[in-house]
Amino acid sequence: MKAHARRALLLTPLLFGMAGATDLRVYPGFSEVREGVTVQGQRLEITLAEGVWPGLLPGSLELRGLGLTGIVQDRAPGWLERFQGQTVKLRENGQSQPVTLVRASDLTIRDAAGDYRQVRLDQLAFPTLPPQEPLAGPRRLIFEVAQPGQGVFSYLTRSVTWSPRYILSAAGNNAGLNALADIRNTGTVPYTSRTTELFSGEANLARGQAGFGSAPVPVTTVTTGFFTDTEDAAAPPPTLNPAASLGGLYRYALDRPLTLPAGGTVTLPFLKTRLTTFERFAVLNTYFSPQSSRGALNRTYRLTADQPLPGGVLTVREEGRVVGQTTLLETEKGEKIEFTLGRDPEVRYGRVVKVLEPGERGSGRYQVTYTFENSKERPLRVELTERVYGRVALRINGVEKTGEARMELRVDVPARGSVTRSFTVEIEN
Repeated sequence: MKAHARRALLLTPLLFGMAGATDLRVYPGFSEVREGVTVQGQRLEITLAEGVWPGLLPGSLELRGLGLTGIVQDRAPGWLERFQGQTVKLRENGQSQPVTLVRASDLTIRDAAGDYRQVRLDQLAFPTLPPQEPLAGPRRLIFEVAQPGQGVFSYLTRSVTWSPRYILSAAGNNAGLNALADIRNTGTVPYTSRTTELFSGEANLARGQAGFGSAPVPVTTVTTGFFTDTEDAAAPPPTLNPAASLGGLYRYALDRPLTLPAGGTVTLPFLKTRLTTFERFAVLNTYFSPQSSRGALNRTYRLTADQPLPGGVLTVREEGRVVGQTTLLETEKGEKIEFTLGRDPEVRYGRVVKVLEPGERGSGRYQVTYTFENSKERPLRVELTERVYGRVALRINGVEKTGEARMELRVDVPARGSVTRSFTVEIEN
């Protein structure tokens, strides 16, 4: 942090929410922004940048460690009020003349003839650069505390959030999983954090009446894209490391300060995870029918990781090419992850049904024959599940079943080859 910014923390009033250093605790749907303060008396005045308020959660303002006795929220005088009773320039009809600003709230001036009238803001010229909102004063917070000392001011905001995403890279029988954290700032105020922690899991917020910290005028903000810090290109990139879990939430700590630009996104690697198992195979899930059929199987992946994985979008690459995306739910360490990315036209099946003993109302004895064809250059596992329903009696390959019965096949189909399997179904209704 720059020296003048460090000194500003010791003074009252304080201006927060600009590019000053803070501590960020980032959750999937909100963040906690924390800043250390020093109070020399029993009163602390804090002015938040106007861009903080639209995302600020109602009732989330806190001042801890100083014995809070009360909070007042109001507006400080506007920038233009400092020129009341002073001479400014009025430009009209292509000419400039000195006038006196009598009232800043409605732009009433007194001209050289002694007449009072109201003008537009763009007609006035000032000796110093006006801010973007010269009429409205900044909103401020006045804290009354029991004793002087050091404390922590904090608030919750929806403007800063994070989400994990993953890239599964497969080549041959090998695969690796890369985990990335996208930290987004949809607000108009940048943040520079000394310490940053990311939390995953459920952290629900109460919905109630607006209190201190409510934003009277909501605004819509847009994430503009990814951000890369180029101030020190030779420095190694920051990394996120798992920390001790807290209250059912997983925690990841950044190993260095973070600059989060307004309307931007910072993407960092986290979770150096290793896949303990990885399988790619073709799947067919279907129901029994006395009719024959043909079609393609679905491309499916099954894997387990050596660390818990927060839920997020997973992109799959085969030989460096994107082959699909899916959404992972939160999984425990070693929990099986299985997902399908769509049809695989290189793995097809033919299903032929032969009636062995006809019956009435869906009853009968059938022989079902599957032929699986693999046109790939490598062998592939095929997993078939065919569900059969019978209201009275049901047998598959002579074995009695009750309720929902499933015929499951697991076969390895050679490269550019085929495999045939058969089973019998007896239904008595």
